[in-house]
Amino acid sequence: MSAALGVLASTFSIALVWPQVWLSCRHRRTLGMSPTSTWLAVALNFCWLTFGVLTGDPAQIVTNAVVGAANTALLLALLLTQPQQRARGALLRTASGAVCLVSFAAGSAGVVALLGVDAAVIAGPLGATASLVGAAACLPQPLSLLRDRSQDVSGLSPARWVMGAGSTAAWTAYGLSLGQPAVWMSAAVGLACALVVCGVVLDPRARRSTAAVPVPLQRRLRTEPRAVLAAA
Repeated sequence: MSAALGVLASTFSIALVWPQVWLSCRHRRTLGMSPTSTWLAVALNFCWLTFGVLTGDPAQIVTNAVVGAANTALLLALLLTQPQQRARGALLRTASGAVCLVSFAAGSAGVVALLGVDAAVIAGPLGATASLVGAAACLPQPLSLLRDRSQDVSGLSPARWVMGAGSTAAWTAYGLSLGQPAVWMSAAVGLACALVVCGVVLDPRARRSTAAVPVPLQRRLRTEPRAVLAAA
């Protein structure tokens, strides 16, 4: 049962990121993406990849290697299309947590490789840290959308978030089946956040059409015919 859930969770996780990659990397649409969440996604993939190597979990290794590459592409697309996110102040604000997490994961792997410490001993704290940070990393995206319901979310792929809800549900079940609290608690928070984002991006009123006529022009179109009739 746990093996089947692992395959399902891995399949969902690998598939879910590609609609967003297509939208952001191919069409250069990144409006609505949270820079902090994007940075942390890359760092968390590295952290869970390290955790998978230490615990010998192929589902974690394959998933986070593939998804990590895709999330790195999304981060590059975000930085290229939004130059303000490359400013020093913005990087300190959005990337600091990700840098610390990557350093911690790399240090954990180094302790095992160089000092011969038991991998299981290191994997526990690493998994707990990744779980807590992963739960926190899910929050910026839905919170930013809830704070400003009028913002342009055309850069968010609805398919990515629908599959994200399915993925986190599968990882929650997978973690429960293996008795790994670090996995299922983080995934459960991610599921709640994914459902919130789905509620926003699937709402037709929240998605602005790039081809929409500007509001001032709409007003002129409505008022000009009346002016002509009055003159006549």
